[in-house]
Amino acid sequence: MCGIVGYVGKRNSQEILIEGLKKLEYRGYDSAGVAVYTNEGLQIKKSKGRLAVLESKLGEAPLAGHIGIGHTRWATHGKPSDVNSHPHTDNSSKFSVVHNGIIENYIALKEELIEQGHVFVSETDTEVISHLIASVYEGDIVKAVQKAVTRMRGAFALGVLTEYEPEKLVAVRLSSPLIIGVGEGENFIGSDIPAILEYTRNVYILNDGEMALLTKDGVTLMTLEGNFISREIFRVDWDIVTAEKAGFDHFMLKEIYDQPKAYRDTMGARIDESGSKVVMPEVRMTEQQIRNIRNVHIIACGTAYHAGLVGKSVIEKLARIPVETDVASEYRYRSPIITPETLVIVVSQSGETADTLAALREAKKNGARVVAVTNVVGSSVAREADDVIVTWAGPEIAVASTKAYTSQLIAFYLFGLYLGQTLGTIEPSYVSEVLAEMQQLPEKVEQILSQTGAIKEIAERIVAHKNLFFIGRGLDYAVALEGSLKLKEISYIHSEAYAAGELKHGTLALIEDDIPVIALATQEDLFEKTVSNIKEVKARGAQVIGLNIEGETELAKVADEVFSIPHTHQLLAPALSVIPLQLLSYYASLALGHDVDKPRNLAKSVTVE
Repeated sequence: MCGIVGYVGKRNSQEILIEGLKKLEYRGYDSAGVAVYTNEGLQIKKSKGRLAVLESKLGEAPLAGHIGIGHTRWATHGKPSDVNSHPHTDNSSKFSVVHNGIIENYIALKEELIEQGHVFVSETDTEVISHLIASVYEGDIVKAVQKAVTRMRGAFALGVLTEYEPEKLVAVRLSSPLIIGVGEGENFIGSDIPAILEYTRNVYILNDGEMALLTKDGVTLMTLEGNFISREIFRVDWDIVTAEKAGFDHFMLKEIYDQPKAYRDTMGARIDESGSKVVMPEVRMTEQQIRNIRNVHIIACGTAYHAGLVGKSVIEKLARIPVETDVASEYRYRSPIITPETLVIVVSQSGETADTLAALREAKKNGARVVAVTNVVGSSVAREADDVIVTWAGPEIAVASTKAYTSQLIAFYLFGLYLGQTLGTIEPSYVSEVLAEMQQLPEKVEQILSQTGAIKEIAERIVAHKNLFFIGRGLDYAVALEGSLKLKEISYIHSEAYAAGELKHGTLALIEDDIPVIALATQEDLFEKTVSNIKEVKARGAQVIGLNIEGETELAKVADEVFSIPHTHQLLAPALSVIPLQLLSYYASLALGHDVDKPRNLAKSVTVE
């Protein structure tokens, strides 16, 4: 979940490294550093804090050279500090390494290297890599990296330089994303495409167990065993502007406003011209394979897990197949019952989430078919799954996910309808009805976005409280969980979400005078029961902010304040009801003066367990 960038060519590498790291700072921002080969040899500058701190240092004492590596860090081993920042070197300072991921056996390697006389200065696992490469170097940096990698266990993406071979940059990937940018007389590495898109649209996407040797004149791809690889260049067809704020104050706000387009793009060609049928050519299961599905496991982390909870209800209702939802970090360790009749759906915005990848591999090992829902073409889950449903949300930069989450909802609606129409568990008229409503969602999101003033006022009131609760039933409960997560991750207000029917089983003890309770009541068949739960918290002094469907009038009689979303099919309500909750979180964070796009202690892409 850190950011890597590297350059070799004719230009000043420092400038390219810094600009690339700016595009990746959302991946890690507690420290940053660069290593550049200069006339004085391999020179390193790094510092704790945001990238601006490093940029200031380099402004005072720039590093001039045509090859370099850079890194922006999210701490895993060792607290944020200058010495723990990347790049790391060996004792001779002749080798330099940047690293994403975790080296699981670093302690054993470190002890072995200390016995050989190596002296370590940081708390990181990464420093071990630079010492290990130095210890096996015999004049060929590629072979030295290959030897070192065979000793390492864990997940890693590496960029490696040595003063002994100053025209070469080595890149390695194992379970952590890394791409190669191909230019004219210059080449690049990056942990994500935005880092290099300003300079080239031609990329190689490294697979697990692959490495690359870059010089200014070319790129050589090979396996970690040294076997050469031939691969076509992937052409990036989206614009760098989509990764910028486009006039909004924050990426998160821009991405909230991007959602109507993301809905349209994700639906795209997956609805036939008549509007009465879902078409999903990317799902290559035959009708018989679909009929053979006996159960579905949905596996994801965080926000993607909350999308999976909606997906569970959608698939069970439409396809009548039992569905389990699992937090990916727990899935492997509970010995799940997986058979060839199990369909596993993994959900990951980045497609690189370590726990989700591990669960995917566990499922495949046990014979299950895997469908991936991801926002990144060419990501690990996309390559390793049997079928891939890409969510066309576009790049999402803010740490708190918004448009990636709602695009995942759209993907689940489409997939649920696809399963249902294939199995005959829903009538064609029902499919047409839901699809017609789905195609109106973008316009209805725009209606909600026109009412941000009312949500901003609510947000500015709730920030006076240290605790807050969300309640809901059915699909509303799934959305309440996501609303609560958004609020706490960017405003730092303690927030919890509960199934409204569970209040009497302990939660009511936490309700006291004036505590805000946000009550979702968009599900018609559960509305009366939800109202009863609202009365329970009102009787104990809570201030209730209700969220209902436009045209419903009863909620206003029991809640202190009501915000209404446009009328839609009950099944699709989460795609609308989450929008005001996203805005609520945004404005609460803003009112408290926090960094909306980069909340403390969090990173965008969680590529370690």
